[in-house]
Amino acid sequence: MGTRRRARENALKILYARDVGKHTAQQALESFWEYFENPDDGRDFTDMLVLGTEEHLDDIDEAIQDVSTHWKLPRMAYVDRNILRMAAFELFHVREVPKRVTLNEAIEIAKRYGADDSWAFINGILDKLAQDGE
Repeated sequence: MGTRRRARENALKILYARDVGKHTAQQALESFWEYFENPDDGRDFTDMLVLGTEEHLDDIDEAIQDVSTHWKLPRMAYVDRNILRMAAFELFHVREVPKRVTLNEAIEIAKRYGADDSWAFINGILDKLAQDGE
């Protein structure tokens, strides 16, 4: 597994913990890094994804809600919601990563961590977000 994939998976876990535990991103990061060993490579990318997602959360959630006509954010599964949030942050604010890479990574992570059809749901939402951002 590549460094950035591992970083994205770690970011998902941290965002999930933040969402479920009602913690700040900083609290969730500190707890994660305290209890889980991880090589330093990728840690900066993980931290950037988590903190950036929280910093822009209101705008990200609004953008997701705008293109998700049949699903309200609170009804979405925690995993799906946080994959969408993380990928939306990456689409909107991480210019060095091509949009196609962000979409593919989110889909692969959804296949691993989400429900059976999560990847299709996430693909549909992110495709709309990527088109809106162009």
